[in-house]
Amino acid sequence: MAFPKIALASLLTLALICTSSFADECKEASPSKDIVDTAVSAGSFKTLVAAVTAADLVDTLKSEGPFTVFAPTDEAFAALPEGTVASLLKPENKDKLVAILTYHVVPGKVMAKDAMKLKEAKSVEGSTIDIQVKDGAVMIDEAKVVKADIVTSNGVIHVIDKVIMP
Repeated sequence: MAFPKIALASLLTLALICTSSFADECKEASPSKDIVDTAVSAGSFKTLVAAVTAADLVDTLKSEGPFTVFAPTDEAFAALPEGTVASLLKPENKDKLVAILTYHVVPGKVMAKDAMKLKEAKSVEGSTIDIQVKDGAVMIDEAKVVKADIVTSNGVIHVIDKVIMP
């Protein structure tokens, strides 16, 4: 039995709409921007991006990963004692800067719901980061996660309100 032309056209249109909707969902599920590009486009991580650049970690954070990054905002860096950021960005302090930045990174993709079940995580720097839930908020050392689960093509970013130190 043959479909009438109008029914076939309607089915094809419906299939095209469903396929397009599904494609949009897939695009959201696997973002095209990596950790660095996501941080740059957010606009609130200028200091972090400058530090990652000074530490020569851009290529690493653009690589396949996956990585979990606890990303301090510009306000978090501004809360450090005066002159700290400027000092860390100097070439002679690159090793210290690398240590601080890699302390903010955990290998693998750890979503917030999974992080809440952990007590600690080993950072790329090598030290252990304490994780706890305090008053309903996830705490990474003494920093509060203010926005979680920003999914990127090579991991996930959790925004924190303080710079954490190894």
